[in-house]
Amino acid sequence: MDVSIPLSSTPKNEGVSGRRAQTASAAIEIQQYRRRTIFAIWAAAALPMAALAWIAAPALSHHLSGAGNIPIAKALIALLTIGLVWQFALVAILVWREQRSFRWSVLREALWLRAPRSPRTGRVGGRLWLVLIPLVALFGTEELIPSLPFPASHDMGSLLSSHAGHVFLHGAWGWFAVLVALWVFNTVLGEELLFRGLLLPRMNGAFGKRDWLANGVLFACYHLHMPWAIPTNLVDTFALAYPTKRYRSAWIGIAVHSSQSIFFGAIVLSLVV
Repeated sequence: MDVSIPLSSTPKNEGVSGRRAQTASAAIEIQQYRRRTIFAIWAAAALPMAALAWIAAPALSHHLSGAGNIPIAKALIALLTIGLVWQFALVAILVWREQRSFRWSVLREALWLRAPRSPRTGRVGGRLWLVLIPLVALFGTEELIPSLPFPASHDMGSLLSSHAGHVFLHGAWGWFAVLVALWVFNTVLGEELLFRGLLLPRMNGAFGKRDWLANGVLFACYHLHMPWAIPTNLVDTFALAYPTKRYRSAWIGIAVHSSQSIFFGAIVLSLVV
């Protein structure tokens, strides 16, 4: 069965706010998952996304038409959004089973939704947020790494650069809203909340000091819905998983990952307007 350990204590030099955080976290315990539990949660996220992309989307595309004549892209956008919403629901279910509460004070500690903390000085927030600059740059280098061959029908970049994609998105505010939902659940409420907020704090018992490395590999391999991206997504081990573990803050991974959503969002908005 899974075991529980208390959160690490707050350094004494953090003042009143630090003592309050210490008092709040003292009542909260984070379970340490066994490897089979970790892999089961991974499968609960990865397998539905793969099934939606490679089985459900082609089946649904036969019933879609309209501007741009790209039914498979429409099916993927809609279905993968559902898959990411499911990941949010999965996090909610598991946190409720563990904590029996959705209070923000509980969620903040249970999912590491707190400001980054220096492992050397105990300093919280402030200049530590500047670490996002090199991390976003590192995250962006993934685009420079040659990828494996992939079907253009399943790639967002190919959609945005195609004439059919431009026709489809022009004036399509409804689809833009769906894409925004997809991005929000991708980088804030779905993937990052699951892998960095839920799993990473609970992997130390199974993987020890290499928990961040295991987390990064699992996250890369999760991308069965776009397997050509698995090798390049190994970079996320260092851009997302390691800094989240080092600073004990899921906001690090969320912020860095969200830079991708902002980039695509700006492009799509320019096509919709």
